[in-house]
This record gives sequence, structure tokens and C-alpha cells, in this order.
Amino acid sequence: MAPDASDALAVREMVKSFLNAALTGNLDLLKNIAAQLDDGQGMAKTVAAIKDAKQRGALHFAAREGKTEVCKYLLEELKLDVDTKDEDGETPLLHAAQQGHNDTAKYLLERGASPKIPSDMGATALHHCAGTGNIELLKYLLSKGMEVDLDSDAGAPLVWAAGNGQKEALKVLLEHHANPNAETEDGVTPLLSAVAANSSACTELLVQAGANVNVLAGGATPLHIAADHGNIEMLKCLLEAGADPNKVDDDGLKAIQIAASRGNHAAVEILLRVTGKLEKVPEWTVDGVIRYVQSETDKQEELVRNVKNVSLSEATLPKKDLPEVSPEVKAKAAEAKSRGHEAFKRNDFQMAVDAYTQAIDMDPTDSTLFSNRSLCWLRMGQGEHALSDARECRSLNPDWPKACYREGAALRLLQRFEEAANAFYDGVQLDPNSIELAQAFGEAVEAGRKFHGKNNRKSS
Repeated sequence: MAPDASDALAVREMVKSFLNAALTGNLDLLKNIAAQLDDGQGMAKTVAAIKDAKQRGALHFAAREGKTEVCKYLLEELKLDVDTKDEDGETPLLHAAQQGHNDTAKYLLERGASPKIPSDMGATALHHCAGTGNIELLKYLLSKGMEVDLDSDAGAPLVWAAGNGQKEALKVLLEHHANPNAETEDGVTPLLSAVAANSSACTELLVQAGANVNVLAGGATPLHIAADHGNIEMLKCLLEAGADPNKVDDDGLKAIQIAASRGNHAAVEILLRVTGKLEKVPEWTVDGVIRYVQSETDKQEELVRNVKNVSLSEATLPKKDLPEVSPEVKAKAAEAKSRGHEAFKRNDFQMAVDAYTQAIDMDPTDSTLFSNRSLCWLRMGQGEHALSDARECRSLNPDWPKACYREGAALRLLQRFEEAANAFYDGVQLDPNSIELAQAFGEAVEAGRKFHGKNNRKSS
């Protein structure tokens, strides 16, 4: 006879209590509930089968909260798999390393956990230690023969240390002969990550280690990024190391133009001395360059404001009914969100997706998390994923112009230009003063015309 609804509900509550016991380290309660749930197949099989919706079991939760005694029971008495993976491909060791539970992580390693197993996003325990500055566990992993330039989809650990401004972790990795010019799949190097993180200390260390100061990735060189920050110390360091001030970014701009667009007089003054004169600039002085660059920007903005006469797209989506999220859970989600921001700043989009996904799991009501993850997918060229997150963002917050922009950007990547134009225009309707949305709308309309014209020529 099939169990009724009340029986099923009771089992779900027991499973929840069991996993919570692992999380809080209540070993007696964990054993008691496991015994009640055991249907005759044995404690080991019963416990191994108990998982949440993200396929996280008791060992994941115990490791994540540093409950070593629970881990000992699960591994030594029940003989569970030390490298069991959850839905994101994360092992208990990864959970312990992410949260800085060094004693638990060392215990798991002693019990045979493999430090080389990455998450689905490519991050290993060494990456997390480098990114968080966990020097103790970082050195321990390296002492166990962990490869310092571990090849993964998430880039080298050195990129993580640099991108989070972790000077001491960077030192340790370089002392173990980490490659200062290791690249991610997108060509991002540790130096680019350090500059993006606005870390002068990490930048100087990498320059001393022989990092290429003229690498171009993500459309810019380290000098362009430093100019955007207006970081004088960093600009001087890069120039002294041989950074080329005349190198242009993907938009054809030199670093001095980036600094001028920000109105940073000190940065423009430094770059003016070493940059070849731009013929279009009538007055080659600090103020002259800033006036010219900013006037050109004003002209472009005025042109964008004149975009008119378009049709409305589909009606605004209704807001979703949202679940309640406790303040404690929101705080944990905010922590994961912050890690996503840091990863994004260093152009480590896969790690950012990983962090934002963790935050979404905890707080699916936060539309900004879907917006941020959509942007990461976009930078990785994953249009369908970007569109899915953008539409979820809009359903959560239909009155937010940025949600419209995210959807339009994803559709544009997928070459669905008419739909992209409609999404951008929805955003314009919500925020008529948004230059970014108006410009994106105009570009989508023009791209659609060219795209259809090209296809028509092919078919004729």
C-alpha cells in the first residue's frame, strides 16, 4: 500500500532534520534520525541516499560547516565516499575549503579526498584558497604535491589570488614557481586580474615576476584598466615595466583617452608625457585632451537620445509570487553574491557564475542575482543561458530597466535582433533618460536591418 501524503510529509521533515543535524554537528540526532529512516538496507546505504534538491548529502553539509566529528562518523564508520559530488560537481573537500575550515579539509585529505577534483565550474580547493587568502591550507595543499599551475576551466590559482588582491597568497604561489603569464580560456592573465582588482601590491609582484604588461584580453590591456581606475601608482608601475601607452583597446582607444573620459587629471598628465599625439585633439594638454574626449562623448550621447518612432513590445511581465527568505539566509546569499562580484571584476566569469548560483540557491527572490549571472553567461558566449536568467530576472522585477537590457543583450548575441530591439525599447519606456538603453535599441535595429539585408542577398 502506497504511503499517504502525511507519511510523505513526515519523511521529508525527517530528511530536513537529518541534514540539519549534519550541518549543526549534532551527531546523536543524526544517528537517531538515520536509524528511523533505515528501511532495512543498512545505515551506510540509507545515509548515502539522503540528499537535498542540490544532491548535497550529510558529508557535504558537515564539511561545509566544519563539523569534523560528523565527517569522521560518516567516513570511518559508514565508509561513505569521501569524494561524493553534489549537483554542481562539488566535493566535501571543496565545501570545506570554500568556507575556510582547515582542520576539516585536512582530515578529508587524510582520508583520501582528491584535491584535484574541480567543481563543474573548474575550481579546485587550491583555487578557493588562493582566492580567499587561506595561506595555511594553500601551503598544505602545495606540500602534498598539488600542481601550482593546475589547469582548469577556471584559470590558474594565481589568477584567483591576483583577482582578489591576495598579496600573500600570490607570494606563496610565485615562490612555488607559478607561471605569471598563465591564461584563462579567455586570455585573462594574473596581471590583468590584479589590475582589474585595483591591487597595486599584486601588480608590482607580478611585474617583478616577469608578467607581460602589454597583454590584450577582454578588449583592454592592463594600462587601459589602470587608466580607468585612475590608479597613479599602478600606472607608473606598468609604464616603468614597459607598458605601451600607444596600444589601443578593442574600441580603438588609447589609455590616455580612457583616463580623460573619467576626467582624471593626474592620470592624463602621466600618460600625456609618453603617449603619441592624437591628431584629432586640437590642444595637446591635460585640459585639452579631457575637453576633447568628453565633448566627443557628449556628441555620442546626444545622438543616442534622438532614437525615436519605434513600436512597443509585449506587455510588461507580471511579478512572481516570491517565497519568504529569512534574514540569516539572505546574509549568506549576500556573502556568495560578494564573491561573485569579486570574481567578475577579475574577468573570472566561471567562478562568478558559481558564486551567483550558490546565492540564487539560497535566495531565489533576488532579481539582481539573475541579472549578474546573465551577464556572466553573456561574457562567456552562452546566449541561451544568458537569456534564461534575464527572463527570470524580468519576471522577478518587471519594472527594472536593467532586466530589459539583460534580455536584449542575450537576444542580440543569439542574433534575434527584432526581439532584442523590443526588449531594449521596453527598457527605454521604463527609463527614458537611459542613454545605454537607447543606444542599444538603435544598434539592435540597425543590426537587424543589416542581418536581414545580408540574408536576403544570400537567398536571391
